[in-house]
Amino acid sequence: MIPHERSLVDRLKDKPFALLGVNSDEDKAYYAAEQKAMGVTWRSFWNGPKGTGGPISTRWNVRGWPTIYVMDHKGVIRFTNVRGEKMDEAVDQLLAEMAKEGK
Repeated sequence: MIPHERSLVDRLKDKPFALLGVNSDEDKAYYAAEQKAMGVTWRSFWNGPKGTGGPISTRWNVRGWPTIYVMDHKGVIRFTNVRGEKMDEAVDQLLAEMAKEGK
């Protein structure tokens, strides 16, 4: 998913858009090296040494990886588990809605 996410971040660099990631690798050093090697430039948080059982996934009740939440500018989850073209469509829809509101 990282190549698609990278293209989304690049395409929307001048828009009110943020991509946040949560990584479930148990080894923080491995996670940091992979993040750098794969060109992750957006915020990506480490879920801790318990991997998929870490504090972020526990609080958000994430049970499968990857889990995707697309939120609007008010912080409301509007789409879940959309990938590829569907993710682009979801983000574009929310940006259009926000523009209509004059935000």
